[in-house]
Amino acid sequence: MHKSSWHSRRHGRRGHRHNAGFRQHGSNERQVTLCVNRNDAGAQQSPQASSDDHGEAPSTSSPAGSSSVPDLPGYYFDPEKKRYFRLLPGHNNCNPLTKESIRQKEMERKRLKLLEEEKWQGKKIARLGFNTSSLLQKSKLGFLNSTCYCRLAHELRVSCMQRKKVQIQSSDPSALASDQFNLIMADTNSERLFTVNDVKVGGSKYGIISLHGLTTPTFRVHMHENLYFTHRKVNAMCWASLNHLDSHVLLCLMGIAESPGCVTLLPTSLFVSNHAAGDRPGMLCSFRIPGAWSCAWSLNIQANNCFSTGLSRRVLVTSVVTGHQQSFGTRSDVLTQQFALTAPLLFNGCRSGEIFAIDLRCQNQGKGWKATRLFHDSAVTSVQILQEEQCLMASDMAGTIKLWDLRTTKCIRQYEGHVNEYAHLPLHVHEEEGIVVAVGQDCYTRIWSLHDGQLLRTIPSPYPTSKADIPSVAFSSRLGGARGAPGLLMAVRQDLYCFSYS
Repeated sequence: MHKSSWHSRRHGRRGHRHNAGFRQHGSNERQVTLCVNRNDAGAQQSPQASSDDHGEAPSTSSPAGSSSVPDLPGYYFDPEKKRYFRLLPGHNNCNPLTKESIRQKEMERKRLKLLEEEKWQGKKIARLGFNTSSLLQKSKLGFLNSTCYCRLAHELRVSCMQRKKVQIQSSDPSALASDQFNLIMADTNSERLFTVNDVKVGGSKYGIISLHGLTTPTFRVHMHENLYFTHRKVNAMCWASLNHLDSHVLLCLMGIAESPGCVTLLPTSLFVSNHAAGDRPGMLCSFRIPGAWSCAWSLNIQANNCFSTGLSRRVLVTSVVTGHQQSFGTRSDVLTQQFALTAPLLFNGCRSGEIFAIDLRCQNQGKGWKATRLFHDSAVTSVQILQEEQCLMASDMAGTIKLWDLRTTKCIRQYEGHVNEYAHLPLHVHEEEGIVVAVGQDCYTRIWSLHDGQLLRTIPSPYPTSKADIPSVAFSSRLGGARGAPGLLMAVRQDLYCFSYS
């Protein structure tokens, strides 16, 4: 009897400890459930903040960070299902839910929404209170002068541009279906488009597209085949006027294996059907200039038939006729360059964020060859000199676009919304229309007003956002020649699109 009671008391103590542990576990579960339910209730009471109504660029942050729902370590809040989901480490290949996949899903959702809004873009206006009728009425009443009226009319037409796919004709249609556009560059008169395509088997090849057939309602152009093929990557390129206006293309080629990099002057007459019958193709010239980051061709009389290359800690000015070279030492890599047209100056943008001008009249051994110095907080990727050469516009790898006054060396305007983290992205300035165009690393093409920096248009890419598929664009006031209409050309993957004025 005593033994059995001792077993029952021992069993009772075990049961008591088990029940206590069970009660503690149940209490923890109730606390977690209560916390999640409270967060769900808070998410239902506080609406999600949205920035899609004005066509802004998609945010790269997670949805939970942009709402009032608190963040739980290791969990992700889905605003559609109003629930928390466990977030596993990104290196787990079997896990479909990672921070990168969440960010891509959110960016794709916003891109598709903007593409849907593009169908009704013709009814949108860039500025509040400035539609077609009000603009004409204010002009007739004398509230707007001719300059202001033309600028606002261009902004209104830019906001109403609609996308049309361009049909490209070529003697090798199979190559068009496989080769992807990497870079495009329109010439001075916007009659031709020089293209750099990535070949499927590896390497790059070049082509010239004639834009004379770029008219409504059928957008049809012809790709001229080329006789020049290279396996080298193109670091930079620009048009060169050696024999006549835009007679050559200046290319900075990257070295491969044991072959060092070089700078090549490629005649446009090398392209089949691009020169008159009986004309002999021009000579292809190569210069042993390895490691060039940037290049620029001079139209200045004091540096006639010369080009410049930006190297690592050095700027090299070369004469094509005599071969004479002038070297200027710098403290950083030169990523972008442009010659002034009237003043004998060469403007350079460096990886350190410095922008400086070289006085071409000074010798390379002199001390006063730096004429102007400006500074950005990040690596400068593009510099553009305005027509009167009193202002300069520059963009950097932090997504900053600034308009500088060269006389006072002060920033007079900043253009917000550009996205860049580390890419070498160009900047396009068109003073006749009063607009600034830039493609961000998020694959969105943005158009600003040059006059006041207002964002006029945000154009999403036709394809999902990818750092390997950043569109290349070219804007012109006369696409296809003197009788052409203003518009924007966008090349992405194998497709070419035209956004023309309606």
